[in-house]
Amino acid sequence: QVQLVESGGGLVQAGGSLRLSCAASVNIFAVNAMGWYRQAPGEQREWVAVITSGERTNYANSVKGRFTISRDTAKNTVYLQIDSLKPEDTGVYYCYADIGRLHWGQGTQVTVSS
Repeated sequence: QVQLVESGGGLVQAGGSLRLSCAASVNIFAVNAMGWYRQAPGEQREWVAVITSGERTNYANSVKGRFTISRDTAKNTVYLQIDSLKPEDTGVYYCYADIGRLHWGQGTQVTVSS
């Protein structure tokens, strides 16, 4: 069974930075893609970023230039560096892995104060 464990969330002021981590229980080298969604209170889950097995990355327009996704295959971990945080970035951030179907982590809370 695939397990994904997120960490790194917290309470930060606007303009600050966070680095989220997603540790996988499988070898991510061969995983089709891994990425992040987020869900703000009362909103639907929103796709944020993805990194493919070929290390291609893509981002939602709302986070381009501020978010950076990367991976460390030796640690089976994907990261999401979030800079210039805004209050609208507040939400639960979920890691996912595309291994035939999507597998999800439990989420990590990011709260940005103005």
